[in-house]
Amino acid sequence: MQLDARRRWFALVVLCMGVLMIVLDSTIVNVALPSIRQDLAFDDASLVWVVNAYLLTFGGFLLLGGRLGDLFGHRRLFLAGIVLFTLASLWCGLSTSQGMLIAARAVQGLGGAVVTAVALSLIMMLFQEPAERAKAMGVYGFVCAGGGSVGVLLGGLLTSALNWHWIFLVNIPIGALVFALCLRLLPGGSGHAAGGKLDVAGAVTVTLGMMLAVYAIVGGNEIGWTSPRTLGLLAAALVLLCMFLAIEARVREPLMPLGLFRLRNVATANVVGVLWAAAMFAWFFLSALYMQLVLGYGPMQVGLAFLPANLIMAAFSLGLSAKIVMRFGIRGPLAIGLLLAAAGLASFAMAPVDGTFVVHVLPGMLLLGIGAGLAFNPVLLAAMSDVSPADSGLASGLVNTSFMMGGALGLAVLASLAAARTSSVAATGAATVDAINAGYHLAFVLGAGCAAAAALIGWTVIRTRQTVGATNGDLAPAE
Repeated sequence: MQLDARRRWFALVVLCMGVLMIVLDSTIVNVALPSIRQDLAFDDASLVWVVNAYLLTFGGFLLLGGRLGDLFGHRRLFLAGIVLFTLASLWCGLSTSQGMLIAARAVQGLGGAVVTAVALSLIMMLFQEPAERAKAMGVYGFVCAGGGSVGVLLGGLLTSALNWHWIFLVNIPIGALVFALCLRLLPGGSGHAAGGKLDVAGAVTVTLGMMLAVYAIVGGNEIGWTSPRTLGLLAAALVLLCMFLAIEARVREPLMPLGLFRLRNVATANVVGVLWAAAMFAWFFLSALYMQLVLGYGPMQVGLAFLPANLIMAAFSLGLSAKIVMRFGIRGPLAIGLLLAAAGLASFAMAPVDGTFVVHVLPGMLLLGIGAGLAFNPVLLAAMSDVSPADSGLASGLVNTSFMMGGALGLAVLASLAAARTSSVAATGAATVDAINAGYHLAFVLGAGCAAAAALIGWTVIRTRQTVGATNGDLAPAE
């Protein structure tokens, strides 16, 4: 997949436009939930499925989507995912009933999983030269890390200026444009593993196992983490995933070669990804809640509050990150970035109920923006560095699954602990806002701990010297 330089960068922009649609959709809906609830007469129990239906299929199909890209061509799967996501967005926007919207959201999640799983592989194949690859991965990292807060701002604008239907309908022209440009910019071709067979038994067990795990996680806060249903679902998911591993150990052409986990950087990057995602989700969702419920910010103010962090991440993505990685390798920037993120979360853990933006919000946003800008690119590079082209889609799906599951599980656990802390403080007679803030403080401290643990693991385990493998070249100079 050798294209001239100008065409490669145009292709990257188009790929990131497609990924941005998916990232935005994970947060843009949250702002519109009150309007959706009123319009379609949702109750509290059913409203959560507007979000959960998407997460269920998105989390369940990431690995399978990545492998299908390896077998049948990443461009072909990317285009199919864009079409599916765009049509599902139209379905969502035209929904007039609860069942219609929830079903459309589930199809959206499937399309989003396919796009996300193969986009990283396409970028890795488009950019073979180390410096260009590092820069391209920085841009991709910014879209993934900063797109969520853009979704909050855009969701507030569309919902207040028009109505909730437009948070979905806005995807139609974007999806059509991405599809048309991808046809022109991305060369066709079969997948690197073309001619291989799909491991059907492995695909069924891992997809069902992941979907059950996501279902148990998103429902854990509602019905309790020790409830029979939650424990039963987690146990069933564990059994299915164990069956998947047993199948992969024996089948001739596995969906996920277990030897992948013998690659130290790949395995370590996925562990770091789980912890990092837990910290990032704690930052984004809990700081947004702190600003809304404690400081009294509106949706638009919350979106603007994230702007400094987004601008910093953009600066890193558009050149700084690549230069730092090429100069210092992936291990140092990863560890320093995660430590800065931990410091940012710790600063939020000290924010009072009468906090001000400049003193109590901005410092944490700046630290987290710098930390995310430094760390995201090295995590992605480490996750893909030692993988052969035939398994690039799988590795992409795997690291995205790690981020998604780490974020979902981390947020669910931290939110549960925050709620328990809030309840215990409220029981002492404290004011409601003080109790809520105390719960967020605990969650921020634990999120900071996750980021610090990820920094320690990255620094001590990730290999400092990259091998020249099938991915064509060192990602960073030897240290």
